Amino acid sequence: MEAPQVVRELKRDAFGRVELLEGPRGRLVRRVACGGRAPGSHALARVFLAHERRALRALEGIEGVARVIDSDAYAAAPSLDGATPRARDVLLRSWLEGVPLYAAMELPEDFFERLEDLVRDLHTRGVCHNDLHKEPNVLVAPDGRPALLDFQLSSLHPGFGRRYRVRVAEDLRHVAKHRRRYALGTGRDRDAVGLRLPKRRSLLAAAWMRCGKPVYNVVTRRVFALEDGEPRRPSVGPWPTWTPPVGALVSRGEAPPDRGRS
Repeated sequence: MEAPQVVRELKRDAFGRVELLEGPRGRLVRRVACGGRAPGSHALARVFLAHERRALRALEGIEGVARVIDSDAYAAAPSLDGATPRARDVLLRSWLEGVPLYAAMELPEDFFERLEDLVRDLHTRGVCHNDLHKEPNVLVAPDGRPALLDFQLSSLHPGFGRRYRVRVAEDLRHVAKHRRRYALGTGRDRDAVGLRLPKRRSLLAAAWMRCGKPVYNVVTRRVFALEDGEPRRPSVGPWPTWTPPVGALVSRGEAPPDRGRS
């Protein structure tokens, strides 16, 4: 039986790299929180890794979300540069087939309705994604259904308190923004693919955009040399064509037991 090996590097940034591995258990994705040159990047990368691991564990069994995989052989496989990652810096997850939303050339008519269903499934488990404004984090599976990637900035809420409700609203707001943009880009009435964009942000979200986001931009762009260059479908297209709806799943992810407020 052949040992697992890295076949492609999917992404690299100031916090580490994401790799595609193949081996006896098929394709798996490995995130390596090795950090970069900036001081403190390794520690921050491990925090993000912990966020993703915790979220994926909580979302186990929901279709459209990867599963955490435990495999010493895959975790210890050398990277393309020959380096062997430390076990504590590694997160293995299942491979999700599909194309990013910005690259999809066909979308079912109910894609954004199904995407909202999926996001609400996250919320029933107490998980908020918090990074849905990026099109690469939304995947279009071969059957046309949505999937979600990159839970590094996710949050898990032990109760359904105010912070949870604010973040739920922001997740759904980003879904609505994608829905409206694709409706208008393809020449359809915005109501043809779902709800209208909420008119106002929450007060907490507005405060973040006014005070927190500028600080975040300074840290990520100047300290960690990150850019907001995430791929995005150009406003001039080409836009996808609409195909027949895929319909709702027969069974969605089960909600967790009732939680206390916080």
